[in-house]
Amino acid sequence: MRLLFLGDVIGRSGRSAITGRLADLRERLRADFVVVNAENATGGMGLSADHAKLLLEAGADCLTLGDHAFDQKDMLSYIESEPRILRPLNFSKVAPGRGARLFDAKGGRKVLVAQVLGQVFMKRAFDDPFSAVDAVLRTHPLGGQAQAILLDIHCEATSEKMAMGHFCDGKASMVVGTHTHVPTADAMILPGGTAYQTDAGMCGDYRSVIGMEPAEPLRRFVTGMSKGRFTPANGEATLSGLLAVTDDRTGKAIEVHMIRDGGELSPASV
Repeated sequence: MRLLFLGDVIGRSGRSAITGRLADLRERLRADFVVVNAENATGGMGLSADHAKLLLEAGADCLTLGDHAFDQKDMLSYIESEPRILRPLNFSKVAPGRGARLFDAKGGRKVLVAQVLGQVFMKRAFDDPFSAVDAVLRTHPLGGQAQAILLDIHCEATSEKMAMGHFCDGKASMVVGTHTHVPTADAMILPGGTAYQTDAGMCGDYRSVIGMEPAEPLRRFVTGMSKGRFTPANGEATLSGLLAVTDDRTGKAIEVHMIRDGGELSPASV
């Protein structure tokens, strides 16, 4: 199976890139299943129901969220009616929505998608991500009901993301990091057969400070004071992510490729 994961969609630039280019990218990469992290798609903070619909209609099979999952208040109710949107597994047990789901893919195959939040350097305390992931993987052994398993690990620390990759090695087809918006150059297949990248990067304008117009972030770094809200940069976006090719029998990765399409970053594709 060919699994495509795209990193955090940032504001209008990221949304436009997804709606305008995902269908072509999916065809060129022959992707069987596409997961997009969309937690910054609405004004850089959260995902609205209307924007979720746009991204799904553009060709995403599943949208993952993150620590900004419910910054847009209509997502509190919309996520209950739209099973293709996942929030982190280790949110409060009373949080709406789900953190993992088994999806249908081409050819009658099944893909399990899950998302979890890290704990290191995050502003709020969340439940242990390793226990949360372990509970899901124990009930869905790789190569069983699910022909492929994809985990989005959404956190700050590269060490925590790498630890999760090794924790899931041989038990997931792909473990890919999100949240820090800069693609890391470490796409690889771990010893047990899990495709891994510490951060997929973002689908946004890279002439920015992690997707935001530079003026306000610079002011805060230089003066320690804020003057306004962060505003997403609106230049042409680079679609950044990871493509893994998996063995349907074992669920393990046999190829992995970094994806960078359009915008300011040098291209990377298959």
